[in-house]
Amino acid sequence: MDAVFAALADPTRRAVLQRLLEDGPATATALAPAFPVSRQAVVKHLGVLGDAGLVTATRDGREVRYAARTEPMVEAASWLARAGAQWDARLARLVRQLGPR
Repeated sequence: MDAVFAALADPTRRAVLQRLLEDGPATATALAPAFPVSRQAVVKHLGVLGDAGLVTATRDGREVRYAARTEPMVEAASWLARAGAQWDARLARLVRQLGPR
């Protein structure tokens, strides 16, 4: 999960992943014009997303087609929900201890 959060920490990687989620599988060449970075930089971002399990790469002739995977995000969202619930419970206890004002 650390790799997922690290990969999603970068706004360009989030945007690349969002594009794949919305538009479906694409090559780095097809993705690159939508971003203010080079095609090679997009490839590197896709590599980080791949290392985190957020995208898969499939060779299609001479090109590589990337597709988004949602499973790692579901796991991360579940962890965030559990952590948020724990904080909500702690804050509720604090409010009860402070009493009405």
